[in-house]
Amino acid sequence: MSLWWLLPALILVLVVSARYAWWKPSLPDHLPRVLMYHMISSQGTSKKHRGLRVDPVMFERQIAWLAGNGWEFVTLSTLTERGFSGGKQVAITFDDGYEDNMRNALPVLQKYDAKATLYLVVDRHDNDWSVKKKAHHNTGELAAEPKLSDRQVRQLIDSGVFELGGHTLTHCHLPSTPSDEKAQEIGACRQVLEETFETSVTSFAYPFGLFSAEDVNLVREAGFSNAVTTDEGIDGAGGSNTDPWRLRRIKVSGKDNFWAFKIRMRIGFRGYL
Repeated sequence: MSLWWLLPALILVLVVSARYAWWKPSLPDHLPRVLMYHMISSQGTSKKHRGLRVDPVMFERQIAWLAGNGWEFVTLSTLTERGFSGGKQVAITFDDGYEDNMRNALPVLQKYDAKATLYLVVDRHDNDWSVKKKAHHNTGELAAEPKLSDRQVRQLIDSGVFELGGHTLTHCHLPSTPSDEKAQEIGACRQVLEETFETSVTSFAYPFGLFSAEDVNLVREAGFSNAVTTDEGIDGAGGSNTDPWRLRRIKVSGKDNFWAFKIRMRIGFRGYL
């Protein structure tokens, strides 16, 4: 009997195992999960930034699953006050300030009594910050993406669902920004947001997830009590200490299926491919 089909079957199993890392043991539920979203919108025709767009139907499926599996929704300020402990907690975060966060995310979050932290860029309108990291991302897609108005941001805060976090004045590329400008981008961001929206701003998100020890110090000096990165994972895994200035997040990608989302919740990332 020919067993020629075994090799491609074995290759498929290895590829799926590497892509999803389904075989890794789940991390304990008492370790808080911090989820990173950007846009809640349908995929467009462009192949760029597809990972940033989570379909609204998938988003509700994810939030419903979290609620149905006993996860407590908390903000970053609550998580910090609890010392990053206290049970089965998940903190939902949104970066940048896209209008669909209000149009598509807010109703779902309200439906499931969820909380979220919004990391808002002050000068977000007509700002093509993607090119600051990668010059070839010059399509203008992110600049054209509708952003939240100040009135809409106030509505999100007044809803009791969202708290506000800082994301610099212009979504600058910190590695290429002079030290004095960094201090202004970080410190003035908090000041402007608090004055504009009359709310406390205690959490910060590093633009593009890029930062140095100097940037961490500037965030502390600006009065923030914690900062999130784009480093994938779950803090406290393996008995490691949680650094409130370098908090890891679980990336929620618009390219993922639902199985991948559940794997990310279990181990902090999808896989190796």
